[in-house]
Amino acid sequence: MSEKTTKIIHWILTGLVAFVFLGSAYGKLAADATALEMAKGFGLDATTFKMLGIVEILSVLLFIIPRTGILGTLLLVAYMGGAIATHLEHQQSPIAPMAIAAFVWVVAVIRFPELRGRLFGKTL
Repeated sequence: MSEKTTKIIHWILTGLVAFVFLGSAYGKLAADATALEMAKGFGLDATTFKMLGIVEILSVLLFIIPRTGILGTLLLVAYMGGAIATHLEHQQSPIAPMAIAAFVWVVAVIRFPELRGRLFGKTL
């Protein structure tokens, strides 16, 4: 596979991750009545809900920028860990946040050779 094709694939996958998180952040920042009711069900007030949207945006921006991509990966996966814990605490299925976290890891491993080296002991 050529280097150009590899870069295109990396950016498409990065765009998919960004799309998921920016869509979620938009929902939190727009905070319509339905979203606020869902947040109340998790024990969150409107201010905290909006702060979570800001955290998502900042984390995804760090993920998109190549130089800070690994930091963004860690922040996004940690954020999804919180989502998994919240779902478990409220007896909801954690499958969706687990799938998103796994997708973020897969994209990061594909995108960052230094992460592949750290995780697998070599560059694939």
